[in-house]
Amino acid sequence: MKLKTKRLLLRPITLKDATSIIENINNINISKWLLVVPYPYKKKDALFWIKSSQKKAKEKPKKDYPFGIELKETRKIIGGIGLHKVDKYHGKADLGYWLGQKYWRKGYGSEALEKLIDLAFNKLKLRKLEAGVFAGNPSSGKLLEKYGFKQEGYKRKTLRCKADGKIKDEYLYGLLKEEYNKK
Repeated sequence: MKLKTKRLLLRPITLKDATSIIENINNINISKWLLVVPYPYKKKDALFWIKSSQKKAKEKPKKDYPFGIELKETRKIIGGIGLHKVDKYHGKADLGYWLGQKYWRKGYGSEALEKLIDLAFNKLKLRKLEAGVFAGNPSSGKLLEKYGFKQEGYKRKTLRCKADGKIKDEYLYGLLKEEYNKK
């Protein structure tokens, strides 16, 4: 499955994307905000993520929709985004995303997130999306809030980040389909 926006292509990642992925995610300023991404990020890590994403994309029923974020202009992967733990019975899924630092504050995160929300609510017919954001990462929370996500909770010292080994607090965000449609 591929999703197109004005400047981006959200698509399955391939082994050819390993170099672009490493170039963009091998940065402590990115990985310290992600739960399972190690730092330093090596080729074996990229290959593991690619193969895992390819396997998840083939599962039936689908519980994960992982995408690389390709910048159409360069045809290179600049980040990742996806729906995880898709539960059709309960009508909900988790979402996650990251972008290479040189692509921050250019609207790419917004463009990709809007397309993923559209997939979740209008094609997959989900009713709720959830996301977790480590405390200290206000940019991610602001991006979610831009699309109507509401802060629903706060977990103290709940998760250990693989990149820096620190136990972190987490803000929990949720978006209901009816709230998003009002936007």
